[in-house]
Amino acid sequence: MKDRVRELRLQGRSPKEIARALKVAPSVVAPLVRAIAAETAPTGDPEVVGCWINTGWSDGLDVDPARGWVDEAPGSGADGMVCVLVARRHTWDRMTVCGYLADVYCLGVKNAIGPDVFDDLELRRFREYFFGEYAGWQEAPIELARHLVLGSVDHARTLGFEPDEEITPVADALGAWDEKSAITFGRDGRPFYVEGPHDDAAKVLRTLRRTLSDDDFDYVTAAP
Repeated sequence: MKDRVRELRLQGRSPKEIARALKVAPSVVAPLVRAIAAETAPTGDPEVVGCWINTGWSDGLDVDPARGWVDEAPGSGADGMVCVLVARRHTWDRMTVCGYLADVYCLGVKNAIGPDVFDDLELRRFREYFFGEYAGWQEAPIELARHLVLGSVDHARTLGFEPDEEITPVADALGAWDEKSAITFGRDGRPFYVEGPHDDAAKVLRTLRRTLSDDDFDYVTAAP
């Protein structure tokens, strides 16, 4: 029973939803949920109760197949802009939630949200809003989230770009990062910059040209 409860919690299910799924009373599930949350206390890392990513996240990327990470809807128009949402245990009925927007083709983390504390209903509503501009979202292992977000930061730094300062208070939600990413960033292995609505495109291109020749990257800007 406890293992099944743990599995459903990792899927982001609330205690009431778990009770319905297992066809038991909520009073049976509640102590198991608290016990599972307490298991992570000695490590200092709150339990991951949910991790989600937009479908199409893998478009243009080379991902180590040994990891077994699956994109449920490749080719769904993400165009290198990947959103990741992570929820960790705050109290038995509330979660600390952090969100990340990463340009996995060039700039790394462009924006971050949180940490915010939500209950189950608030989290579900926020998740719908957070992924509202994408074709869909899927559950993901925290390892994939970490390799995408923090790996994109490492890649961007090789090109001369630092992540948005808003990542500082939410980086810990992804876990410790001390390895090389299992993902090759850039579109098909090449840095590819697409101008965003709040970018200083001229500055971005100057930075790229300090690191690379024009033959080593691609770009699309609004200016001719």
